[in-house]
Amino acid sequence: MIIFYLVLAILGTFIPYAAFVPWLVQNGFNIPLFFAEMMANPISIFAWLDVFLAAIALLGFILHDGQKNQVKWRFIAIIGALSVGVSCGLPLYLYLRERQRCAEPSRSE
Repeated sequence: MIIFYLVLAILGTFIPYAAFVPWLVQNGFNIPLFFAEMMANPISIFAWLDVFLAAIALLGFILHDGQKNQVKWRFIAIIGALSVGVSCGLPLYLYLRERQRCAEPSRSE
């Protein structure tokens, strides 16, 4: 699962940016245009609200689960979620958690 989560985190970074970077090159940091296009129709509003709520849930999960399990470098997943999105932050956190879990010695020893 470690490799699976890492691949998803990488894809979750590059695939969304493959759509965003051309828009950014064409329009620059035009925040009003970004929000206008983001709210262009009910379907895009639906998608953005879904992503927004998923991101809030993810950040809560990372903060709670990361503290409980003392996941090192969990802040990297938070940065990934805030700078790229859930598509990066979630698999990145799961990768970090799984990598740490696999590196810990077995408690039954």
